[in-house]
Amino acid sequence: MSRSVLEALTSYTAMQCVPSDGCSVFLRVRASITLHERLRGLEACTMSLDTQETQCQSVWVARASHRQQVGQQLQVYFGCFAVSVAQHLYVTLRTIPHFCGVQLDQKHLVEAGKLSYWVDRRRKAILVQVPRASGSPDYYVRLCHKRFTCEDVGAPVQVTANKVSRAVSLPYSQELPCLCLEGWSATPDAVRIQICPFENDTEALEVLWDTVYYHPGSPTLSWEPTCPVSGHVSLCWRPGPGAGCHKLQQSSQLVHRRVQYPLVDTQPQLCLKFSTSWGSWVRCPFEQRRFPTPPTSRCTCVTGGSHSSLPANPHSRPARSLQPQVTPQPPLPLPS
Repeated sequence: MSRSVLEALTSYTAMQCVPSDGCSVFLRVRASITLHERLRGLEACTMSLDTQETQCQSVWVARASHRQQVGQQLQVYFGCFAVSVAQHLYVTLRTIPHFCGVQLDQKHLVEAGKLSYWVDRRRKAILVQVPRASGSPDYYVRLCHKRFTCEDVGAPVQVTANKVSRAVSLPYSQELPCLCLEGWSATPDAVRIQICPFENDTEALEVLWDTVYYHPGSPTLSWEPTCPVSGHVSLCWRPGPGAGCHKLQQSSQLVHRRVQYPLVDTQPQLCLKFSTSWGSWVRCPFEQRRFPTPPTSRCTCVTGGSHSSLPANPHSRPARSLQPQVTPQPPLPLPS
């Protein structure tokens, strides 16, 4: 029998959870084979490189299968092999009956301290399962905002080694790309595992641009990033709902820090445009008059002096006295 009958061997760590007894770590084995008329089954074995303990499982191929489907590819899944965290294993796959040289093997390390989690959006909580390991110390988990360092969102939760249930619920107030789950064992200089569930979540990205505030006393329009971002923000002019937002020249600022535009009038067409590697977003804080307006109109944002060019839609443009301005910068043309 040719060795090509055994195409691939895949092993991976899985967790099996029982409500009354928490979760345990197991190894799953999957084989890709080509059916052969002399193939009766497969045998997968794991051997601990530390203790030499061996576990084997067999899967039999029905006679009808190998007679009618010779040459066809087949995926074979074995049951769960009991393993321990940080265990080094040697995994082998052989045919039944065994033919000399027809075998696949690989080494597998059961990952230490790997966390499993589930996001419960309805309850706004992240459910964390800390894997159980023989002789392991206590464990800590927490939520944090990942900036230069990971800043606490709440106090760390300690999971004791003798605790029956190793599941923890960590509540959060807002889904953000920089909201991360961090776990580490209660040993000196322990390596910390960090997982950020919303890192590539579209809804979480949308939240970043909603922290636009208007301060009527100044009057100042400001935005401050809730997560580290890289890109630019600028003032833009949107003639109407659904229309393109025309960037106002020389209003661009970096978004990695707090952004402020002083002396801003609450014109519905005045918006902020955020441009990053993820894409572009536009926020028009005065479109629905969500913010209080200043008691007197003070004209704003992008330069003193008059302008020769105005927004393209003549019906949506403000009176000349209300056109966006900023003092004391040189004149900046509005889009035409």
